[in-house]
Amino acid sequence: MTESNKLVAAARETFGKGVARKLRAIGQTPVVVYGHGTDPVHLSVETHPLSLMLRQANALIELDIDGKSQLVLVKDVQRDPVRQIIEHVDLIVVKKGETVEVEVNVHVVGESFSGTNALQELNTIRLSAPAVSIPENIEVNVDGLTDGTQILAGAIELPKGVTLLDAEDALVVNIVAPRGASEDEAEEAAAE
Repeated sequence: MTESNKLVAAARETFGKGVARKLRAIGQTPVVVYGHGTDPVHLSVETHPLSLMLRQANALIELDIDGKSQLVLVKDVQRDPVRQIIEHVDLIVVKKGETVEVEVNVHVVGESFSGTNALQELNTIRLSAPAVSIPENIEVNVDGLTDGTQILAGAIELPKGVTLLDAEDALVVNIVAPRGASEDEAEEAAAE
């Protein structure tokens, strides 16, 4: 856990739209912490550092609540649809050694064989991962792959301790030649 993922949280005793609006006016964001059979805990945290953490998918945050440390994972973020400011965040309690279900971005790396295109069919895949080591993204290497090659979810190499929750036969990347490319080449060969 890095220093950049730590936030100081203050307890909230009052609730409602007006209270939340006042908190946002002073640079605070209302948050609610759920999980492990406990009652929801209503808190407020500084908006700016929280917004920086939320840029990362599946952000793991260490909250300092009255001197006690609590590890949480971002569950839901509510934003104003026009101004895109953070209105409210739901956090879920996680413990070290626990696994969580998350959606992780898929990044295609490398260049497929000359004259082919790598079409990414899935942008995210669902995984079960240890709460303290959620992968930021999953890389799929298409270097040198030829036309007709398909990479399925079950064929992706996952980090240790991470398991796939999506169907193993889900198409992630499809390598294709552009339409008409083989016809153009045939015409050029006939002309020569």
